[in-house]
Amino acid sequence: MDWDILRQVNINPNELFSALANDTRLRCLMLLMQHHELCVCELTYAIGAAQPHISRHLAQLRELGLVSDRREGLWIHYRIHSQLPDWVNAVLQATAAGVGHRSPFVKDERTLSAMPNRPGAPRCA
Repeated sequence: MDWDILRQVNINPNELFSALANDTRLRCLMLLMQHHELCVCELTYAIGAAQPHISRHLAQLRELGLVSDRREGLWIHYRIHSQLPDWVNAVLQATAAGVGHRSPFVKDERTLSAMPNRPGAPRCA
């Protein structure tokens, strides 16, 4: 049984807003708000940052409880945690609606859409 899914995520407001204040973490979260789930390689490609950099920020988001992950072979896929408190979901949804049409978020989405060999294909970029 996956006990992580059964527990309610308790997020400190100061930690949430600190996480959102970082460009890389915010860009990852905004992409995850638009997609059910993304592989680390997709986030790396979309944002244009090195894999260790993206992975470090995703680990911080996971430790905070904002995202959850799953392994599939060599890949780790991330998604917005399904048990976020309503107030956290509201903040993320309002943020996505407010910045989704602005740079760099539009560029990230376009870049991701153009990514060759996305997961599900035989190899990840």
